[in-house]
Amino acid sequence: MISNDRKRVRRGKILKELELTPVWRVRERTEDESPSRVLESDQVMVAPVVAHPEFEEQVEQVCVPSADTTEDVAEKRRAMILRMEWDQLKESVEGCVACRLCNSRTRTVFGVGDLEADWLYVGEGPGAQEDALGEPFVGQAGKLLDNMLMAIGLKRGRDVFIANIVKCRPPGNREPSDDEAQCCEPYLARQIELIKPRLIVALGKTAARNLLNTDASIGSLRGKLHQHEGIPVIVTYHPAYLLRTLVAKAKAWEDLCFAQSTMQALKAPE
Repeated sequence: MISNDRKRVRRGKILKELELTPVWRVRERTEDESPSRVLESDQVMVAPVVAHPEFEEQVEQVCVPSADTTEDVAEKRRAMILRMEWDQLKESVEGCVACRLCNSRTRTVFGVGDLEADWLYVGEGPGAQEDALGEPFVGQAGKLLDNMLMAIGLKRGRDVFIANIVKCRPPGNREPSDDEAQCCEPYLARQIELIKPRLIVALGKTAARNLLNTDASIGSLRGKLHQHEGIPVIVTYHPAYLLRTLVAKAKAWEDLCFAQSTMQALKAPE
């Protein structure tokens, strides 16, 4: 884990590169202070600082700061992340405070597996156990995913990388909001660029929606080969859904067989 001092230095470098300094820090109010004196120099919010309810959670809204600068700041942040190598990328994720999810997380969940994997599995976001351990798919859904991998001759960490749409757990295991997914998108995009997988398997509706930019149902997306930035994508059910809906396991098996045959075709000599 990164120390608080290193996180603070890292945030400062990011904000300086994005031309978002000077910045301000919110500190607790003492009894003799009025609300107008609560802000002090050295902070993590986008200047100029204005009194607004969106800052009440004391979150560094780097990726979605304000209506007039959102697009420019988001693009600068994304461009910076897309230049990072693995160590920088992981450090950036660990220190990320770009959206509200940083307030409730225990640990960030970067992803796990072979950094040169042919297979990339993408889920929705961390659950309670993942949040505690910092690794994706470690609970009952994770055990089921491991069994699914084993059924087609794969193993966690061997030619497989596992990641999520968001790197922090949404409170109550709710679905990530669009802005939360947007803040995390550059991290997953860079992971995909670095790994260069032959095939992506989207686990569940949230993964499919964000990778394919569609609100279509899982049922309508299954059994077809889609594309994300030129990489083939296959959509199947999230393991957590399969634990609740046992009749869907047969369909998930069909998807795995489809994925396996697709990978064989991708590896076949021309």
